[in-house]
Amino acid sequence: MDTKNFLFCSLDAALIADLAWQVHREGHDVKYYIEAERDREIGDGFVPKTDDWRGNVAWADVIVFDDIWVGSEVGTGELARELREQGKAVVGGTPNTDRLEADRGYAMDVLEDHGVNTVAHHVFHDFDAGIRHVQANPAPYVIKPLGEVQNVKRLLYVGNENDGSDVVDVLRAYEKAWGHRMTGFQLQRKVEGVEVAICGFFDGERFVDRINFNFEHKKLFPGNIGPSTGEMGTSMFWAGRNRLFEETLGKLAGWLADEGYVGSIDINCIVNDTGIYPLEFTPRFGYPTIALQQESVESSTAEFFYDLAHGNAPEVEVHDGYQVAVRVVLPPFPFDDPTTYDENSRNAAVVFETERPEGIHIEDAKKVDGQWRVAGDNGMPIVVTGTGETMQQARKQCYDRLDDIVIPNMYYRDDIGERWIDGDGDRLHAWGYLGP
Repeated sequence: MDTKNFLFCSLDAALIADLAWQVHREGHDVKYYIEAERDREIGDGFVPKTDDWRGNVAWADVIVFDDIWVGSEVGTGELARELREQGKAVVGGTPNTDRLEADRGYAMDVLEDHGVNTVAHHVFHDFDAGIRHVQANPAPYVIKPLGEVQNVKRLLYVGNENDGSDVVDVLRAYEKAWGHRMTGFQLQRKVEGVEVAICGFFDGERFVDRINFNFEHKKLFPGNIGPSTGEMGTSMFWAGRNRLFEETLGKLAGWLADEGYVGSIDINCIVNDTGIYPLEFTPRFGYPTIALQQESVESSTAEFFYDLAHGNAPEVEVHDGYQVAVRVVLPPFPFDDPTTYDENSRNAAVVFETERPEGIHIEDAKKVDGQWRVAGDNGMPIVVTGTGETMQQARKQCYDRLDDIVIPNMYYRDDIGERWIDGDGDRLHAWGYLGP
């Protein structure tokens, strides 16, 4: 493919620096815009920047939005739709696909309208009404906040008590601490099984043939304990349009085509021997999922996204085995404490013992005079990846690469991928979800 112009836009937090860096390394012209002032140094030294994304729209052959948020409001889907109407090729959503993430009740309605099985769920905008529902229908529930605070990952609560008493206690606490910001919440019946996300890339008319299946590790500590984070790591593999896909995303292909959606869309599910139960959508790139997907794509990343944005039914060559990604973080992640961050993490050096490190992807990082350093305020400088013919081999390569990295005070989970080895893979095969 000839050299193309790619404009990457972060209209809230800076998330897409690594994809921009990959496209830039493949020889294409890149400009990266970051709206949030506190994040603007992220990607410095890795990718060219711009301070006026709208002024570069005419220049761009492809425009890529990294999230659904414009500051504190949902809005990139509206921008993407406007740009498409102007004839621009855009990787991004639509107002309705943005709503899949921002409005969980709407997301469940879309699934049900297209014949997808869902977990029993109710949306509430009043804490007392939610508490009365749990007391009248005792069971374990998951609390999922709606609106702006849904991005505060530690507020997601998974109940454990059969009578729902812990959920009632948490709702009462949330009303006192977060009632002024939590405009509503969804109560979802807790379902036991294997948690798996089905991820497809859609080109405005159809899904790309290769489907990605990934396993998120959201808790801070090994063993899946501690506070919820955005994500601490991911394991995955690519496959064809198996039962998991056909009974979930596959049923939405016509709706996505009507919307004109372009990009990655992910639906997280609980799967057991009785069925597939969707939990939530990610109608955008996942992080650090996209870094691991890049690592496993063996053809041109830039060409893939160019064809995706132009509706060219892109073909992609992917690694045929398994992949693992581990997010490396620094204090006080996942909490906000500027003093702790300034004392322990700001501008910290990222040191590699190997001269040419492989499988390293940037998140909150910059390069100054050739030295990698921590950037921004979030404490998530890099993601380390590994691939292998088995999950064990992918884990070994990833953690061997981690052993060659030195960042003062860094920490990470050392069990990414173990769930697959310990039985999740066997269960999915036994239940018949991974066949052709």
